Amino acid sequence: VQLQASGGGLVQAGGSLRLSCAASGRTFSSLIMGWFRQATGKEREFVAAISWRGGSTYYGDSVKGRFTISRNNAKNTVYLQMNSLKPEDTAVYYCAASIATMMKAGPLNYDYWGKGTQVTVSS
Repeated sequence: VQLQASGGGLVQAGGSLRLSCAASGRTFSSLIMGWFRQATGKEREFVAAISWRGGSTYYGDSVKGRFTISRNNAKNTVYLQMNSLKPEDTAVYYCAASIATMMKAGPLNYDYWGKGTQVTVSS
């Protein structure tokens, strides 16, 4: 599975960004999709995950109520809508795919990773 994330950039605090991740190489609808982020000097952090058909979602505590994960299986794409951004959201954001049957937060549960996209939130 090849994953390509895009949509990062520089935004002021309180602003919004939408990240996209295009997948190829395997039936997209059979994959649980997730977003992670890693700030400089910190461990990779779980952001959100979405089930095969998009009926279930799961969020990290730091982004609940501000970020929304969604997917379009017809376009083999998963999205991360980020609202009310804060400087502490600054990180490289990665999309990941899992062949597991349940959504989980740990990075080791994900089998495929894309290259990240930088998100910088200025104060």
